[in-house]
Amino acid sequence: MSDLLQLEDFTQQQGDMHRPTPVERESVDYRALAKNVGQIGEGKKYHIKTYGCQMNEHDTEIMAGMLEEMGYKSTPNHEEADFILFNTCAVRENAEDKVFGEIGRLKPLKNRNPELILGLCGCMAQEKVVQELVAKTYPWVDIVFGTHNLHQLPELMDRARNSQETIFEVWEKAGDVVENLPKLRKEGIRAWVNIQYGCNKFCTYCIVPYTRGRERSRLLEDVVAEVKELAAQGYKEITLLGQNVNDYGIDLKAYDFADLLAACNEVEGIERIRFTTSNPWNFTDKLIQTIARCEKVVEHIHLPVQSGDNTILRRMNRGYTREFYLDLVKRIRAAMPNVSLTTDIIVGFPGETEEQFLNTLSLVEEVRFDGAYTFIYSPRAGTPATRFKEQVPEAEQKNRLQRLIDLQNEISREINDLMKNQILEVLVEGESKTNSEVLQGRTPTNKIVLFQGARDLVGKVVQVVITEPQTWLLKGKLVSETKEVAV
Repeated sequence: MSDLLQLEDFTQQQGDMHRPTPVERESVDYRALAKNVGQIGEGKKYHIKTYGCQMNEHDTEIMAGMLEEMGYKSTPNHEEADFILFNTCAVRENAEDKVFGEIGRLKPLKNRNPELILGLCGCMAQEKVVQELVAKTYPWVDIVFGTHNLHQLPELMDRARNSQETIFEVWEKAGDVVENLPKLRKEGIRAWVNIQYGCNKFCTYCIVPYTRGRERSRLLEDVVAEVKELAAQGYKEITLLGQNVNDYGIDLKAYDFADLLAACNEVEGIERIRFTTSNPWNFTDKLIQTIARCEKVVEHIHLPVQSGDNTILRRMNRGYTREFYLDLVKRIRAAMPNVSLTTDIIVGFPGETEEQFLNTLSLVEEVRFDGAYTFIYSPRAGTPATRFKEQVPEAEQKNRLQRLIDLQNEISREINDLMKNQILEVLVEGESKTNSEVLQGRTPTNKIVLFQGARDLVGKVVQVVITEPQTWLLKGKLVSETKEVAV
C-alpha cells in the first residue's frame, strides 16, 4: 500500500471519532477534588526538570504551586531535594533518551537516600512502552502519572510515602477540565493561561494527540476570571495557550476563540495579549478581524506551515494546501499590514524530494517570515509517518536544514534592518541573560530588544530607538518611558 493510500485509510479511521461534539460542560474545582494531605512537605525541598513546550512549562508551574501548598520549597540542586520530578516531552525520541539517562544517574542518590521520592510525569508517561520500561528497568522511580491527572499529585505524593512499589496513575482518556489549580509563576510581568487542552488534528508525524488526548476547552468565564486575577496581581502580558488555540470553543456551544480574545481585551490592567499556537485550517476571517480590532492583542502570529509542498502537506495530514496558506497570509496582512509572522517548518519528511524541498524554500521566500523554528523530521514510534517508505537520508536532511536556516536568517536580518532608527514600544522584562548591565524587553511584534537602562525600568513600557539591528534581536537606546507598570 502506498504512503498516500495509508494516509487516506488513517484519516478515515480518525474521522468522526476525533471530531469534537458540542457539549454542555461545567468547570470542576480542584479544591473539591484534592485530597487533604496537609503540610507533608514541611521542611522539605523539590526539584522539577522540565522538557518540551510552553504547555509543559505551564504544567510545571501548576505542579510547583501544588507542592508549595504542601509545604515544599524549590531547590535548583537535585542533590538536596526530597522530591525530584521529571516533567517530560514525547515529541522527539532523543528527549526520552535524555530523561532515562538522568533517571539512571539518580540511582546512586536514591540508594543513599531511600526517602527520596522520584517522579515521572507528562507526555512520556502517557505511553505504554514508557510505563513498561519504568516497571522493568527503573524500579527506583516512585510515581508515574500522565497529562490527564496531574491534579492528583498531592494524593500520589501521600501514597508514595508508604508504598514499596512504583505507583502508576495514568488515565488513558482525559477527564473533566479542572479549575482553580494553584500555580507558581516565574515572573510578575508575563503569564501563560491555558485555554484549551489536547489535539484532534492527528498530523502523521506528531504524538501529541495520543499523549494529550482530544481537544477540551475551558469555559470562557473561567479563562476571563483567571486573566482578571492576573491583572489584579500586576501582570501586564498574557499568552493564551493551547495545542490549537483557534479550535478553542469548537467543543462547546456558545463561543469561539475570537470571542475569547475580545473578552480578554476588555480586562483592565492587561496591556498585551499573545497566543500560541495556531493551525492554519481554522484561522477564520472573524478571528483575523478580531485580532486587528482588539488593541491589546499583539500583531504577532505564530502560524506553523511545516512544508511548502502540497504532497508533503497531505502526507503530514495537515488539512490545508500551499495555496490556502498563502491566501491566509494575504488576508492576515491585508487586515494587519505590520503583522509579524513566525512559523514551524520540518525538512526531510519521508519521501520529500529535492523539488518538494525547493517548494518549501520558495514559500519561505514568498511569505518572508520574521522568524522560523526549523526541524529535521524525527521518527516517533506510534505515529503513522514511521511506517512511510522512502525515509530521507540523514546527510540530506541536514543539508536541507542548513539551506533553510541560511535563507530564513537572510530574510530575518533584512526585516530587522528596516527597523534601524525606528522608535519601538518595549515592555521591559528584566536583565539580559548574558549581561546584567543591559535590559531586555519585547516589542508587540515579539522582537527582543536590548538596551542600557536602570533596573527600576523592569515592568515598564518604554520607547527605544533601534541603533543596531541583528538577525535575531535588536539593540537600541532608551528614548523615554511611556507607561508605568506595577509589578
